Amino acid sequence: FKQSDLKYRAFYFKLLNSNEIRLIGIRTPILKKEAKKIAKNDYLSFIKFNNHHYFEETLLHGLIITYLNNFEEAIKLFDNYINYIDNWATCDIVVSNFKLFKKNQEKGINKIKEYLNSSKPFINRVGLVLLLNYYINDQYIDLIFDLSKNVKNDNYYVKMANAWLISYCLIKYKNKTIEFLKNNYLDKFTHNKAIQKSIESYRITNKDELKKLKRN
Repeated sequence: FKQSDLKYRAFYFKLLNSNEIRLIGIRTPILKKEAKKIAKNDYLSFIKFNNHHYFEETLLHGLIITYLNNFEEAIKLFDNYINYIDNWATCDIVVSNFKLFKKNQEKGINKIKEYLNSSKPFINRVGLVLLLNYYINDQYIDLIFDLSKNVKNDNYYVKMANAWLISYCLIKYKNKTIEFLKNNYLDKFTHNKAIQKSIESYRITNKDELKKLKRN
């Protein structure tokens, strides 16, 4: 509580758009620094006694897991943790810090498929954001398209993550992604959001071509 930033808390509370989330208002770099310290010590005790009462407590739990060195242990702990993820911010901050997936892509892809098959929307989002952060490469780009088009959850945060994923694919694999979009595999909302996000990106050129792909 001594590290609470009330202006930041008010700003972030609006971003989270939920009256159910209890927020202290601690900036993410501070939480990451603390998580890294805990991960080097008795992190299992911290996890055991964490009551997840505040947003920051839940976020700290996830961040600790991302700083572990053993992928198998991290995944085991993460599979227990993942059910505490109930908002986009916890998902995106933790997943974007989970760099063990980049070093263990082959092992990780099966977990991602498992997350995408869940009935819980924020577990689906975890899978999509993992793909976005660590799998947009030559080996996995075709699989990403296959997984993306088979996402069936109609939750807003799942659709937005899927759109975000495809917009990132457009940056690195523009021609392939355009062909994917031309086939209209995605629902109209996700399809158009992916194009909108790409048009807004400074890393995308020839945006007129993308505008023509929008569906009415």
